[in-house]
Amino acid sequence: MKIYTKTGDQGLTSLIGGTRVPKSSLRIEAYGTVDELNAYIGLLRDQDINAPRRPLLKEIQDRLFTIGSALAADPEKSRMKLPDLHDADVTLLEDEMDRMNEALPELRAFILPGGHPAVSQAHVARCVCRRAERLAVHLREDSFVADLVVMYLNRLSDYLFVLSRYMAHELGVEEVTWKARV
Repeated sequence: MKIYTKTGDQGLTSLIGGTRVPKSSLRIEAYGTVDELNAYIGLLRDQDINAPRRPLLKEIQDRLFTIGSALAADPEKSRMKLPDLHDADVTLLEDEMDRMNEALPELRAFILPGGHPAVSQAHVARCVCRRAERLAVHLREDSFVADLVVMYLNRLSDYLFVLSRYMAHELGVEEVTWKARV
């Protein structure tokens, strides 16, 4: 099977359901950003510090594929049965954040990305997740996007923030705090 089809050479692509749209459309930007986030989660999963969290990070990647497929489908024309998100997917992230927060000092300042390359990668993933969330919210203004998609992306960005703090804690590196110039 050839990977290239040449059908996108004119700047159009197909949604699930067959609708052709410009590659610059908001829907394509939204699921493309979710795909980018998925790649960053894979990079985060590959960090040695995250060996105990690899199954959870893999599950997050699976949920991001679910979100990507939902965003890639034409809500008016797609008849394909797509996987769904569940409330339990959001709850899992909340439970993991609560567990990690138990070991962390109280947050008393804004945290700057940095301190260790693995911690910085968690912050990059968090920023890409926030962009994916903004795009999903924007898309929802004109087209159907399930509430759980936005909720999951919101919670995932929170999870990635807590994970970055927890990784710094595990690595024994000091969090880089923001000190405002006066």
